[in-house]
Amino acid sequence: MAQLSEQPILLTGTGWADYGLVDSGDGRKLERYGPHAFIRPEPQAMWRPRRADWAADGEFVPGSDEDGGGRWAFARPVPQGGWPLDWNEVRLTAQCTPFRHLGFFPDMAPVWQWMGAQLAGRNDAETLNLFGYTGVGTLALSGFGRVTHVDASKKSVAQARANAELSGMAERPVRWLVEDAAKFAAREVRRGRRYDGIILDPPKFGRGPGGETWRLEQGLAPLVADCARLLDAGSRFLFLTVYAVRMSSLALAGLLTEHCAHLPGLVEHGDLAVREEGEGGRLLPTAIFARWSNPR
Repeated sequence: MAQLSEQPILLTGTGWADYGLVDSGDGRKLERYGPHAFIRPEPQAMWRPRRADWAADGEFVPGSDEDGGGRWAFARPVPQGGWPLDWNEVRLTAQCTPFRHLGFFPDMAPVWQWMGAQLAGRNDAETLNLFGYTGVGTLALSGFGRVTHVDASKKSVAQARANAELSGMAERPVRWLVEDAAKFAAREVRRGRRYDGIILDPPKFGRGPGGETWRLEQGLAPLVADCARLLDAGSRFLFLTVYAVRMSSLALAGLLTEHCAHLPGLVEHGDLAVREEGEGGRLLPTAIFARWSNPR
């Protein structure tokens, strides 16, 4: 059975040519996305900024309630249709969304790299990306075999397909599905399907294409149980990330350990973080994670 590693670990992302965490502090962060710089809220940046002047093209001003809302305030013109960015071989369109994001989650870069390491040498892997958003993780996985990309948002799936075109990967073996992730996983279990790897990046709250309501605290445990049923002793990984919740990574690891009891391998847990650019750059935590892996 899968063994739990109790000691937490840290997955740290660093900047690259088209992205960097410039500074953080006082509940905000300053990032560069290609030629543009933006300020966004970041409650975990509890320290003081290192820089006195934050020159940015725009800032997301949050609403008064903690459940979301807000607006972008721009100091300089920013292309409404977005602009291209590169991450490794993946090319994507970044843009200022109403949800304060910019079309992808750069702190996931070390996760995408880790998944690739688990599948190194493969070109026949079957992988599943639930809550796949705009598809950067899907395109990173598509070099190792067939990927099933699932997201309830028709707009997000359309953007993911556009990113595949932009990356020259439109012919790669990807199934693009506008589906409720929990319903899809349960259906795959009934079909007797199996996967070599699953990435699971659920929101705190969401709605499915048929009006289904997703709440993390209620839906996560049964979804993880179904995902574990889609894995066998020949599978390689299950990676779960969770944002913006009052929850420990150890709790996520306990959930994975319970449902991966029929599998060999190791369950680990910890934090995702991004390091600020420059000398003495600090680590900004962004999410918690738990992962099952079966190294061979």
